[in-house]
Amino acid sequence: MAAGPRAAGPPASAKQVSYLLVLLEKAGYAGFREARMPLGLTQRQGNGKFTVAEASALIDRLVTGEAPGVDDVAQHSAAQDEAVLLAQATVLRGIPAQLMADELARRGWTVAAPE
Repeated sequence: MAAGPRAAGPPASAKQVSYLLVLLEKAGYAGFREARMPLGLTQRQGNGKFTVAEASALIDRLVTGEAPGVDDVAQHSAAQDEAVLLAQATVLRGIPAQLMADELARRGWTVAAPE
């Protein structure tokens, strides 16, 4: 029997965890363990284990620059920026079209199905 509370919710996808790792590297961390204390991650998260909700929240913090110790995006190399774009594109490929269209519409975009 495991000791301590278990994380609530389904585990984050491999794509989410990979994207998080790219964002952490872009922020100047070597990985989850190095970012654990500065970002206030739990021991489980420091080992790269996240729920979907935890991964989404941390992605939002890193993308918006709200996480402590995250440098300005302009200070990073073009190769890192390309890696982030590739990771984002990979995540987007896994999102059902209707969910993506609903989110774009929620943000004020006009969305039409292809003919």
